Amino acid sequence: MSLPASLAPIVLFCFNRPAHLQQTIEALQQNMLAAESELIIYSDGPRNSSDEPLIAKVRAYLSSISGFQRIKIIKSEANNGLAASVIKGVTEVLNQFGKVIVLEDDMLSAPDFLVFMNEALSAYESRKDIFSVTAYGPPISFPAHYKEDLYLAPRASSWGWGTWLSKWDKADWNVTAFSGLQNDKNKRNQFKAGGEDLWPMLVKQQRNVIDSWAIRWTYSQFINNAYGVYPVHSKIRNIGTDGSGTNFTFKTGYYGSEMSDNKIRIDPQIKPDQQIIQAFADYYKLPLALKIKNRIKYGV
Repeated sequence: MSLPASLAPIVLFCFNRPAHLQQTIEALQQNMLAAESELIIYSDGPRNSSDEPLIAKVRAYLSSISGFQRIKIIKSEANNGLAASVIKGVTEVLNQFGKVIVLEDDMLSAPDFLVFMNEALSAYESRKDIFSVTAYGPPISFPAHYKEDLYLAPRASSWGWGTWLSKWDKADWNVTAFSGLQNDKNKRNQFKAGGEDLWPMLVKQQRNVIDSWAIRWTYSQFINNAYGVYPVHSKIRNIGTDGSGTNFTFKTGYYGSEMSDNKIRIDPQIKPDQQIIQAFADYYKLPLALKIKNRIKYGV
């Protein structure tokens, strides 16, 4: 694959974690296409007075960043929360550029992350059955027959991902077909092909227990019979599972830590592989204790 004529802008969302943010930026600065790429940073405002010193540190650091073709920093005085920030920010950037690469402030990237993302965004833009691409690959078990560097999965990743305006415009942030899904066991099972954690997350989203853009984006992918593109070997490592994050308020080593700097072979005609999809779903199986909690507390 060759690089497209115009590179996708990088959008980075940050809040109150200056140390994580600095690691994310430093890894991104080491990327081969950093100097040719536009970086747009959305800095969310404090939830309360205890956030203010950390927000101040974040913004002092933001003003020192260099190494990109252009840097634009959007500072919010109020706290919008991650979901609203992502939906608004990605929409704004897509309306201007048509494609986007998205990071949050706890993502380390391999040096060829931007190369891969730009190539993948170019390769799959015309595929109506692909809504997103990601550089994060969960450590799933691959069958011996599978020789591709990428695969399709019925789930959208929120870690080092990208999409296009034509697909993002199809997102249903209000989840208008929720009641139909709730009353149709077959459709619910189809939705859970991307992981049995998806349905409980969607229920919690609709009951305002959580505020997640990612589960609604995966739901939007599902209702459009679309896939996300994933690499067999990850080019993203999440460093936010240390208890500091918005959605990871507990520590976990569950999501793997290895990154690959190997060149990814991109097949524009790649098809779903049911064995891979099953292995992917198996990775996202819920622990028994959480299943019991979801059944008792939320009826799911």
